[in-house]
Amino acid sequence: MALGNGNGERLTVRGIELEAVRRGAGRPILLLHGFQTVNPTTPFLELLAHHGEVVAPSGPGFGHSPRPKDFDTVYDLVHLYLELLDTLPDDKVTLLGFSFGGWLAAEVAVACSHRLDKLVLVDPLGIKVSDRETPDILDIFNKSPDEVRRKSWHDPDRFAPDFNQMSDEALVTYARNREALCLYAWHPYMYNPQLPRWLGRIKVPTLLLWGESDGVVTPDYGRAYSRLIPGSQFELIDCAGHHPEIEQPEIFIERVAGFLKQ
Repeated sequence: MALGNGNGERLTVRGIELEAVRRGAGRPILLLHGFQTVNPTTPFLELLAHHGEVVAPSGPGFGHSPRPKDFDTVYDLVHLYLELLDTLPDDKVTLLGFSFGGWLAAEVAVACSHRLDKLVLVDPLGIKVSDRETPDILDIFNKSPDEVRRKSWHDPDRFAPDFNQMSDEALVTYARNREALCLYAWHPYMYNPQLPRWLGRIKVPTLLLWGESDGVVTPDYGRAYSRLIPGSQFELIDCAGHHPEIEQPEIFIERVAGFLKQ
C-alpha cells in the first residue's frame, strides 16, 4: 500500500489506485463510505479524528477512484478492503462502515475478525430480514426523488443535498457515485442472501448505530441485524435519518467514542 499526505491523498492496493481522506493520529480507524463518498469538510470527520487516525478510501468507481474494467462486484470490494486491512501497519484496526459501506464492513468482519479490535456499523445494508415479497430496503433508484429525500433524512430541508447549489464537479461526483452503487448493488438489490448465515462469525465488539427516522432501512431492520451478530450493541440516535453522522455529528461521535473506550 502507498499512502500520501494531506488532502487529496491516494492509496494503491494491489495496483488499484484509490482516492482517500486521512485525518488524525493514533489508533487506526478504517472508514467505508455509504452511497456517497466522504466529504473532506464534513464536521463528523474532524470530530472522529480526535479519537484516532481515520483513513477513508473511495471505492473503485466512486469519487475520483478509477475502476478497473473487470472490477464490478461486492465480492471485489470486500476483497480489496481485506487486502487494504492486511497492509495497514497496526495489528488491530477499528472498522467503521456507513450504509452500503456498513454492508461491506460486515462482510470484511465475517472474513477477518482477527484483524479488528472494534466494529461500528451505521445504518448498514446487506441482509434480507422479511419475506420475499416484502421490501426491506428502500429502492433509491426507482422510487421518486421526493420519496427518497423524505425517507433518507429527519430534516431534509436542512441536510439533503441541494443540487441547485452544487458545483459542476460535485454534481459529476454525485452522479458517478450513484452509477458505481448501481453497478455493485443492483441485483440482488443491496443485500447478500448468504450474509445472515455468517454474521455469527463476527467475534469482535460490535456497535450498530441507527437513525431513529431512517426510512431507507428502518430501526426494526437494524434490530434484526443486531440479533444476528453475537453480543452486539444496538443504539438509536434521535432526530436523524439514514445519515446520523451528518444530522447529529456530535451525538454520533459521542456514541462512537464511548464504544471505543469500552
